Amino acid sequence: MALDEAVSQEITETLQGNEVVLFMKGNRRSPQCGFSATVVGILDSMITDYHTVDVLSAPHIRDGIKDYSSWPTIPQLYVKGEFVGGCDIIQEMMGSGELYEALG
Repeated sequence: MALDEAVSQEITETLQGNEVVLFMKGNRRSPQCGFSATVVGILDSMITDYHTVDVLSAPHIRDGIKDYSSWPTIPQLYVKGEFVGGCDIIQEMMGSGELYEALG
């Protein structure tokens, strides 16, 4: 399925307006899946300010973000507009110290 122009624009604007963005199931206070909860826990331990997008309340974003990043799963972390990865990659990056560097 091709990425809808309007959805692509909405995602781009979200990424441009926020340095760190997590597309996830649920929200920061109430993650709705274990993978999203894991990434929220990692981010909360490292930074205080980041933006979340609840893909469960925005199905067009849920489908669109997968095409946007060419990554099949949620959550997805972006830093400064660049796709960083999903839960497994974030965990690996935290363990290696790369995530601290990526987040500045």
